Amino acid sequence: MLCDLPNLIHQGAELAYLLRHDPEFRAVHRQHLREVGKRVRLKDDLNIFARVLREHLSARFHFCVISASPREVVQSALERIVPAENVFGTEFAYDDRTGEISGIVHVPAGYGKVAVLEHLQSKLHCTPDRTIYVGDGSSDLYVMHHVNSHDGCTVAVSETKSIARIARRSVLSENALSVLVPILEETLGWNALQIRDLFTSCGVAIHEWDKIRTDWLTFHRTPTPFVVNETEITNDSKLLPAASLG
Repeated sequence: MLCDLPNLIHQGAELAYLLRHDPEFRAVHRQHLREVGKRVRLKDDLNIFARVLREHLSARFHFCVISASPREVVQSALERIVPAENVFGTEFAYDDRTGEISGIVHVPAGYGKVAVLEHLQSKLHCTPDRTIYVGDGSSDLYVMHHVNSHDGCTVAVSETKSIARIARRSVLSENALSVLVPILEETLGWNALQIRDLFTSCGVAIHEWDKIRTDWLTFHRTPTPFVVNETEITNDSKLLPAASLG
C-alpha cells in the first residue's frame, strides 16, 4: 500500500518525499542509501548504551529504532549495534530494471510511528505502560502523545520546543549513555550513585551532571495599557512593614 504522499512533508518524512519525487534524486539506488548510512555521525558510546540495555541490567529491555529516514540508511548506520530486524524506517519500492526508487511502501512518520510501536508492543508482549520512547524531532510528536496517554515514559533528547514540552523527561548530551539516566531513574528507581557506578564500570565517568527546570517564555507588545488596580487606603488603615530596620 502506498502512503499518502502529499502529507509526508508535514509528518517528518521530507527526505522520503524528495527521494521519490525530486528529479535530482532520481538516480538514488539502494546501495547509495547504505553508503550514506556509513557516514552518519552517531552519538558517542551508542554501542555501550546498547550493550548496557542488553547485558548489564536486571530488567529486560528490547532496543528498537523507529525512524522516518530510509531503512537502508538507519540499518547501515547502526550495523553491529542494533540488529537489522529491530530497525524500522521508510521502505521504498525499487524498479527491477533501473534500480531506482519507484514508490514508497511504508513511512513510519507521524502516526505511522504509533502503528509500528503498537505492532512491537503486541509482538514483544510489552504493555504500553512499560514502553520508553526517546525522540528528538517533529515526527515524534504523535507517538510521544500516544505513549504519555498510556502511562509510558517519554524522553526528549533535543531542545526542540515542540518535543521538550510534551516529554516527561529531557536530557541533553553528546553521549548516548545520558539517555540511561531517565530510564534508570524512572523505571528501576536508581539513584545518582548507582548510575555513576554503572557508568564507571563501563569505562566512562560523568564529568558534569546538571539537573535544571527550564521555562520557555516569549513576549510581545500589546496595545492595551497596563492598568494597576488600586485599593483605596482609608485614614484608619494600617500599613505593616515587611521588615524592621531597628
